[in-house]
Amino acid sequence: MTGLGMLNAGVTTQLLLSLFDIHGVVHYGIAGNANPNLNIGDVVIPHYWSHSALWSWQRYGNGPEDGLPLEDNGDYTRDIGFLNFANFSTKSKSDNYLNNIWYQPEEIFPVDGTPEERQHAFWVPVDPTYFKLAKTLESLKLQGCLNAKTCLSTPPKVTTVERGTSASIYLDNAAYRSFIYNKFHISPVEMESAGVALISYQQRVPFIVIRALSDLAGGGEHSNEADTFIDLAANNSVKVAVEFIKLIPSHK
Repeated sequence: MTGLGMLNAGVTTQLLLSLFDIHGVVHYGIAGNANPNLNIGDVVIPHYWSHSALWSWQRYGNGPEDGLPLEDNGDYTRDIGFLNFANFSTKSKSDNYLNNIWYQPEEIFPVDGTPEERQHAFWVPVDPTYFKLAKTLESLKLQGCLNAKTCLSTPPKVTTVERGTSASIYLDNAAYRSFIYNKFHISPVEMESAGVALISYQQRVPFIVIRALSDLAGGGEHSNEADTFIDLAANNSVKVAVEFIKLIPSHK
């Protein structure tokens, strides 16, 4: 149990790796869904994770052609892209004082790197062997009903996907959901996994993340579906995590 948010997840992961002889990390839980091709109850296993709430917030009046503060020092970059708030105004051609936020990679310091020499990472890959094992679970049967009267309209499935993202922000907003899917092709959105990914990646410990979709992150017709489907999603996440662990070869 990590506690809520990326800081708690990162601290918990580092404590485990520091205090115990850990051969690999399997992180699991629930998530919102930004991918219109997936459904509540599905369990997704992304190939890459990112932290998508590390931003350089540009002052009003500056645009994509203007450099960011400290960009010349290598602290910030325009390479990943930006969100323009005015694009989401309810009035066409409206300006917005919030201007642009530019997505930034994390500074990382891998254990096999040069001490105090920073590197950067935005898309953090899971362990390739773990990801290959995860693909074998795509035929696993999952829970589709809460009770005799409440069932999902589409039978849930296990699937590997390209990308997931984390931020210490609970997402229940259709416009931002659509933006991050179209911009980054993200499927699960949640609040912890990038913290686990960044610590594991820097410590060179194999890791994978398993997340069951409990809601549509603001994209549904009604209020957030997690209130209804959280238990079903959690049960599916646990089932896939247990079955995945059975597949991991023993260390001699």
